[in-house]
Amino acid sequence: MKITILGAGVIGVTSAYYLAKAGHEVTVLDRQPGPALETSFANAGEVSFGYCSPWAAPGIPQKALKWIFMEHAPLILRPKLDGPMLSWMLKMLMNCTSERYAINKSRMLRLADYSRLALAEVRTETNVDYDQRMQGTLQLFRTQAQLDASAKDVKALAADGIPFEVLDPEGCIKVEPALAHVRHKIVGGLLTPKDETGDCFKFTNILAEKATGMGVRFQWGVNIKGLDVQGGEAKGVVTDRGTIASDAVVVALGSYSPLLVKPHGINLPVYPVKGYSLTIPITNASRAPESTVMDETYKIAITRLGDRIRVGGMAEISGYTNDLGEARRRTLEHSVTDLFPGGDVSKANFWSGLRPMTPDGTPVIGATKVRNLYLNTGHGTLGWTMSCGSAKVLADIVSGRKADIETKDLAIGRYAA
Repeated sequence: MKITILGAGVIGVTSAYYLAKAGHEVTVLDRQPGPALETSFANAGEVSFGYCSPWAAPGIPQKALKWIFMEHAPLILRPKLDGPMLSWMLKMLMNCTSERYAINKSRMLRLADYSRLALAEVRTETNVDYDQRMQGTLQLFRTQAQLDASAKDVKALAADGIPFEVLDPEGCIKVEPALAHVRHKIVGGLLTPKDETGDCFKFTNILAEKATGMGVRFQWGVNIKGLDVQGGEAKGVVTDRGTIASDAVVVALGSYSPLLVKPHGINLPVYPVKGYSLTIPITNASRAPESTVMDETYKIAITRLGDRIRVGGMAEISGYTNDLGEARRRTLEHSVTDLFPGGDVSKANFWSGLRPMTPDGTPVIGATKVRNLYLNTGHGTLGWTMSCGSAKVLADIVSGRKADIETKDLAIGRYAA
């Protein structure tokens, strides 16, 4: 089939790779001059197959009220009279129950673990090098309450057969020796040893080159104006360069996906949740993390990427704004210097991106009510983690093959109820 993919972030590029592997003729359109120049550009660097949880969780509404008064809050809410924002927030609140959390986390873990295998497959096939490390994620607890609250995650990990270790402070320091300087600030940790790290921007660009060698065509600087839908079937894509005829269309536009499909009666509950990052050169390796340390207090990930540290996190609900607030930078700087003192944050590059988040945390992958129109979007903070598995699942669905994992509850139909 002749397939057009909209979006060349990590989701769009991995989708192109797997669809080309399946024998399809693939074209990728993007408004940017190259791959991974928006949300995939400077994310936290985590490939978190085990540290994989919905933001909607029991106790989050109460915590959100407390965070309003915190200087370094992990969640920043800027409400406005915006129907999609209010609808999304209401749906998220409905998922903040123990029952929904267990269902959503199990579903996310299923896709994330499948993606772990798919990423390993891509590495073997392409020999791609993206500053990767395979040393796990350490979720770091500063208080006993945080450690106690991790019991629900431990239960979910155990139920899904995901390896983990609950560590005391000495165990945390054994995994991340640089934390010895701040031992008095640590109560314990949760290690998910199968987690990885890596530069998503590097990975996506190299994979785009590999995909080009497989026959995938990338068109840069293309403004997508809409979908060509006739008789309930996607026939192509309308752009500022004309209409591109297609046998199938895959929407992988992240936070902008709902805007494209809404005129065709598809109510996609994906909303932008802005995240921030700092990229800091390593000046003293003994004071840097070995892999990823997730600072549970501020929901900030501190990740080793080659000769750099990537500090990423926070969730700001403020619509489609992408400004760089200095208060957010101070929070990132506070977290990294508090746990890994000695780095020169004055040399850091500051960045923000719009993560496409669903109310239940799971991405939306699969067919829609418009024939030959498919979605691969809504990955939130876990696009890098779930990219290869999502793309492989999508390629199976588009090709009419049975996927290796259950996919019905990944599709948009799960919101019908």
